[in-house]
Amino acid sequence: MAKRFSPEKYVEGILAGDRVMLSRAITLVESRLASDQELAQEVVNRVLPHAGKSVRIGITGVPGVGKSTFIEAFGNYLIKEQGKKLAVLAIDPTSQRSGGSILGDKTRMDSLSTNPQAFIRPSPAGKSLGGVSRSTRESIILCEAAGFDTIFVETVGVGQSETAVHAMVDFFLLLMLAGAGDELQGIKRGIMEMADAIAITKADGENVGKAKAARAEYQSALHLYPLAASGWMPQVSTCSALQNTGLDTIWQTIADYLELTKGNGYFKKKRHNQNLQWMYEAIRQGLEDNFYAHEQVKVQLPGIAEQVKEGKKSAFAAAAELLRLV
Repeated sequence: MAKRFSPEKYVEGILAGDRVMLSRAITLVESRLASDQELAQEVVNRVLPHAGKSVRIGITGVPGVGKSTFIEAFGNYLIKEQGKKLAVLAIDPTSQRSGGSILGDKTRMDSLSTNPQAFIRPSPAGKSLGGVSRSTRESIILCEAAGFDTIFVETVGVGQSETAVHAMVDFFLLLMLAGAGDELQGIKRGIMEMADAIAITKADGENVGKAKAARAEYQSALHLYPLAASGWMPQVSTCSALQNTGLDTIWQTIADYLELTKGNGYFKKKRHNQNLQWMYEAIRQGLEDNFYAHEQVKVQLPGIAEQVKEGKKSAFAAAAELLRLV
């Protein structure tokens, strides 16, 4: 069992930018032990006044897009050229099956993972998406309190993880490839609608022309969507992580978005709505955890589930019966 400290010790270390103590606090947040959760909530609550001052950027992309290569290049650009302190977190509900691909990504991000101005945190394995989402949201707060002014939240899994990330960031960046057949195939409309910007990666060598063509195609497609509540029109650009080109354009796009949304009040409104959403999700998760931990439910559930499976009892009647036990 990892050594536990007093709340004061965690808070003192985090606010001093102690990366080891930050890592230990995140481990505490990820624990499902009731005693750890109680301590974690106290730590998160105490550092909360020191959080909230970063820009939170969600990053997702199609398979093979070179996400880890992009994150390393873009992260190094922000640190060296913009003077940022960067934390990279991940949402990976599939890591138990895949073996935790973010761990592989971390070893590939050699220069970023060893940069004192960067902090890369693999996501926990073997949890539901809800559990991973919760721990990532609290990790964001801890990283902000530790002085990281830019947070990347990366999707490693696929499917619902994009929606989860979108619900906890200020800006959502979608990475796409050029020259992979029909540019609009294989990407869900819903993910396109969530994107505040699209970056066509690997725009180098013989792929430059294809990347420019893909950029025009995506920009035309985005014009067909209704204007977002933010008042922002999503931008499409090309970049090469290998040649470090186009990274400044992507950062300028993010800066323009922040200027617009902070000016029209959308940024603050979105953060407030996210805070409420996090609370309601925590309530739902807590109710679910308490339900399955209830002794009577643990005894009755297997038999009732078998009846439902065999069609002897309706799912609705079974659910009502089990809920009455709590």
